[in-house]
Amino acid sequence: MCHHPPRERERERERERERDGEFAFVSTNSISQGQAVPALFGPLFRDGWRIKFAYHTFPWNSEAPGKAAVHCVITGYTRDVAARQRLFEYDWTAKTHQELKVKTGINAYLLDAANVLITKMSKPLSPELPEARFGTKPADNGNLIVEASDIQEALRDSSAAKYLRKYRMGRELVRGLERWCLWLEDVDPADIENSSFLKNRIEQNRIWRSQQTPSGDAYKLRNIPHLMRPNKNRPLTDYVGIPRVVSENRLFYTADLLEAETIAGDKVYTAEDPDGFLFAIISSSMFMTWQRAIGGRLKSDLSFSNTIVWNNLPLPAVEPKLRQQIIEAGRGVLAAREAIAERAGGTRSLADMYNPLAMDKGLLDAHKKLDRLVDKAFGAPKLCASEIQRLELLFANYQKL
Repeated sequence: MCHHPPRERERERERERERDGEFAFVSTNSISQGQAVPALFGPLFRDGWRIKFAYHTFPWNSEAPGKAAVHCVITGYTRDVAARQRLFEYDWTAKTHQELKVKTGINAYLLDAANVLITKMSKPLSPELPEARFGTKPADNGNLIVEASDIQEALRDSSAAKYLRKYRMGRELVRGLERWCLWLEDVDPADIENSSFLKNRIEQNRIWRSQQTPSGDAYKLRNIPHLMRPNKNRPLTDYVGIPRVVSENRLFYTADLLEAETIAGDKVYTAEDPDGFLFAIISSSMFMTWQRAIGGRLKSDLSFSNTIVWNNLPLPAVEPKLRQQIIEAGRGVLAAREAIAERAGGTRSLADMYNPLAMDKGLLDAHKKLDRLVDKAFGAPKLCASEIQRLELLFANYQKL
């Protein structure tokens, strides 16, 4: 193996930077999403490369049997600073491509916006945001979870019934499904002795955890089989539940306000939100624009991250009057949801309410009112007319913060 001294390596890098040329490649869309972006584009930009053209995410078709769904981008690079930049977008409805106008320049997220690289943050950048944290991971093989098929048995057991709590993973939250868990943090040992339901579930959990890999979390919890994995950061007041993954087709992120008594699983992020301000921000088009721009993807679905999406959300300080107006507008969104559920006979899932092809006018109007106020909080003089206007504000605010 050949080792070059530092000065020689630096001279080689200098020669590389002086070379002309262009290149392009097809890749999965992950290169322009989330934490992968700084790792790839940081060195490219430092060496003088810039994006000459880019195709936004499009589906890769294959004739192979049993083909997997692959979502790709095409990016081309040049060192010619005078080269015209071209940006193309795939229309998922019409299944055609169209060219977009490039005003500011194509950045690493394949957007016509300021060229910044957004890296992981351990704390929120905005003074308005508390931390968003993982929900509680059961590590129980389902032994502490009570499915709809078992709820009547649990309710008939008076000792077990005392410890039933609503339990929400992302699927339950978005699809309106009912699920419960046994929350036994302060359990009376006498209740376990008097309950065949509790005794059986806890014993099965002890056996399962004891059979797991000794280095894993589940095995380490074998001596406390009545408890899920400890979560010191579990919200103790009403909180906003943020699904880790939602459909890319949604116009708005399908978060919800949850009561402190509801236990969030590890497919839901949580942030204490006693007044509903955070729910309102997450329910806005501004937040959805930020999520689409810098968040990761699971295939083509949107993947929320606290370190990338939440902690970097460039929300400036919000003055008290506007903050209260945003809270009230968020309550208007909740009221519109409740009205839809009542008309449907008492319940309707967020997945149905936020079907982009059939959204209720009252709900859309409530979101538009909210958008006007949240856009103002980010610095817009009036309701933004397009996603491009919101991106310009978001990246400008990010640079300031």
